[in-house]
Amino acid sequence: MALTKYWLAATLVIASGGAGLAQDTGAGEGVFKRMCFPCHDAGAAAKVKLGPPLNGLEGRQAGTIPGFNYSEANKKSGIKWTDESFAEYIKNPMQRMPGTRMAFAGVRDEKDIVNLWAFLKQFDDSGNKR
Repeated sequence: MALTKYWLAATLVIASGGAGLAQDTGAGEGVFKRMCFPCHDAGAAAKVKLGPPLNGLEGRQAGTIPGFNYSEANKKSGIKWTDESFAEYIKNPMQRMPGTRMAFAGVRDEKDIVNLWAFLKQFDDSGNKR
């Protein structure tokens, strides 16, 4: 009986830990529309707005999307977009990249960050879903 309780408790802990890491592209699209879309675009018809299109970010060096005039701070940041670098940056872009022209307070909610990144990284350089 005691062994069964421990097994059940361990199973629940493992299962709940995985749920915290789940990525929801639909929820990420909602975050994008609410917080990013006024300045950025993503997808097959993405175009330059106040900010660059956000297609093909995963693995890309910051400040390299063709057709956008980046700040020197962005071009020289050395950031390569990954799950970790995106999460760190998007929490407070102006603090993470002093001198950026991206005047955005940031995304604080961890779940929103994970979901937003899931939404963005699904697009290749052309804006097609991978």
